[in-house]
Amino acid sequence: MSTITRWTMGAAIGISLISAAAAQTTLNFSNWISPQAPFIKDAVMVWAKQVEDSTAGRVKIRLLPKAVTSPPQHFDAVRDGLADVTFFVHGYTPGRFVVTNIAELPFLGDNAVSVAVAYNRVFEQMLHKADEHQGVRVLSVFTHGPGALFMGKKSVQRVEDLAGLKIRTSGGVVNDVGRALGVSGMLKPATEVYEMFKSGVADGAFFSKQSILTFKMETLVKQAVLVPGGLFNTSFSLLINPARFNALSAEDQKILISLSGESFARLAGRSFQDSDEKAIELMRNNKAEIMTTSPAMTEQIRKLTEPVVENWIKQASAKGFDGRAAIEAMRAEVAKVKP
Repeated sequence: MSTITRWTMGAAIGISLISAAAAQTTLNFSNWISPQAPFIKDAVMVWAKQVEDSTAGRVKIRLLPKAVTSPPQHFDAVRDGLADVTFFVHGYTPGRFVVTNIAELPFLGDNAVSVAVAYNRVFEQMLHKADEHQGVRVLSVFTHGPGALFMGKKSVQRVEDLAGLKIRTSGGVVNDVGRALGVSGMLKPATEVYEMFKSGVADGAFFSKQSILTFKMETLVKQAVLVPGGLFNTSFSLLINPARFNALSAEDQKILISLSGESFARLAGRSFQDSDEKAIELMRNNKAEIMTTSPAMTEQIRKLTEPVVENWIKQASAKGFDGRAAIEAMRAEVAKVKP
């Protein structure tokens, strides 16, 4: 083999290796809860592995060792390029998002998978047209399992017992639900609830069951008040910086989209549902009272929260949507989804 031929082959191999290296992209994921939380282990990291495997290693998602900012600031962090990818709670910035509050309304369903997948379907079918996520690209929207009330040192047996109690809320519709039930709401991120219970600053919290597991609160909960159909939900989004998404090849963009959306919503819903069930068992083991509201109490809560639903319908109408039709579509999709 001549020197020129060897040089040509070597140069070609070198260029090929450089091109391959250049095609590899690492997306930094800012995570603001424990990396050991079930949602991170069983949804985010599973999704990250799917992306890496499906792109043959061209796209990798790296969980940052520390959040780049506070939980409520993560939408802006992705928009501004401080992180490439994250998950975000819409209710942490009250008033900024309207149509996404549909997923937070009471009595949507009892299973996290069904509600999360149904929400993503309705978002993709109609709600995305509101364009409330300017500056970022939405990869998926989803919810946790049906929300409930968890009490620290006190307990409640009737709706009237809630009057004036200091209850942590997550913003959005959950604030409205709290007001409808007569509580004194305290808008705080989930990461602060442990200390609020431990110090006695809060009497209780509107939380999902899995949050008790995620934030290791099982020894602090005296009572769990479960409402059939769910007292509320929390609307989440999986976000990516548009410039980072656009820098991917068309093939890798297509793969990322296919693994996000409903696929990710189902992953998230399954992780939340499994954790809900484990959390109930854990609370029972720690002698917490697990109370399911009676039909009469449930109906009382439904009537008290009806204005919350009607208010969302009005807000959706102001955005150009038939809110009532959207809720009907949401409930229909919940019924269709197999957990």
